[in-house]
Amino acid sequence: MRIVIQRCKKAEVAVEGTVVGQIAEGLMILVGVTHEDTEKDALYLADKAADLRIFEDEAGKMNYSVLEAGGAVLSVSQFTLYGDCRKGRRPNFMAAAKPEIAEGLYEVFNRRLRERGLTVDTGRFGAMMDVSLTNWGPVTMILDSRSE
Repeated sequence: MRIVIQRCKKAEVAVEGTVVGQIAEGLMILVGVTHEDTEKDALYLADKAADLRIFEDEAGKMNYSVLEAGGAVLSVSQFTLYGDCRKGRRPNFMAAAKPEIAEGLYEVFNRRLRERGLTVDTGRFGAMMDVSLTNWGPVTMILDSRSE
């Protein structure tokens, strides 16, 4: 499982012109699932995201997690995180899990964040979405459960 975390001042996701998820300060997280992923991967990355210290304290050091900073999460499924661009000009998405597998693990990821006490808004799995955010910093982190 692979996630891209962006610390943001605000973020929203719309489907067909209608906003389906939005947050103020917090984390915008893109979530990609591959074939070998299990619930263990989803739980690991959700915990890692919840505890990652990328919010600044009073001294300007990154010492607070999204939980400690009182932020929220906007979680968006993103199969293109497993796009392979090494050959040709068109990405190959064969490493992305099938929707029936990916959706369940995406839900496990979001459920764990909520269990940790975070407010989590989401996009709509499988939909064409318009995502916008104000990246704060900018701070962007890429985490992969297979390389941690």
